[in-house]
Amino acid sequence: MNWFNTILLLLTAFVAVFMQSAFGFTRPLLGAQVDLLPPLVVYASLTGKLTSVALLAAWGGLCFDSLSANPPGVSVLPLFAVGFVIYLKRGLILRDQFTARFVLGALAGAGVPVLTVLLLLSLGQRPLLGWGSLWQLVVMSLGGGILTPVIFWFFDLLHRAFAYRPAAQTSFRPDREIRRGKI
Repeated sequence: MNWFNTILLLLTAFVAVFMQSAFGFTRPLLGAQVDLLPPLVVYASLTGKLTSVALLAAWGGLCFDSLSANPPGVSVLPLFAVGFVIYLKRGLILRDQFTARFVLGALAGAGVPVLTVLLLLSLGQRPLLGWGSLWQLVVMSLGGGILTPVIFWFFDLLHRAFAYRPAAQTSFRPDREIRRGKI
């Protein structure tokens, strides 16, 4: 992944955090808001370098915390931890498979909020927890699982639109005969 891809990823994270805070797409219907940052972290950790994962976790976490009730920076560590674990094991993951993308997105969608709540509790904060939190965790997990393949499709579309693609054809035809010998 080059710098152009990293900039696209950070810009997408900024727009995603703004969209999920300005427009509650799933909140009125399901009673929980789907987080868009864990699918982006899954994409970055499967396709990019560790610097892209760290930049996305820092930028996305700080943007998310600035628009939420969380203390500044509390979302950075859970996003990076999930991305780092996926980055370490990406050689073993079938990253082109829909099922693998769905499962990783669902695990990241559940892992980031759980780690964030644990971090908030260890900082002495008192987040609102109850039986409704389990429903919110299920919605966030399924939402992350559904959105991860969509994120992969979206970035493939962006790469086809903006990235340089080398020419696939050569000037030599395979059925051409080359004569060797005396001229």
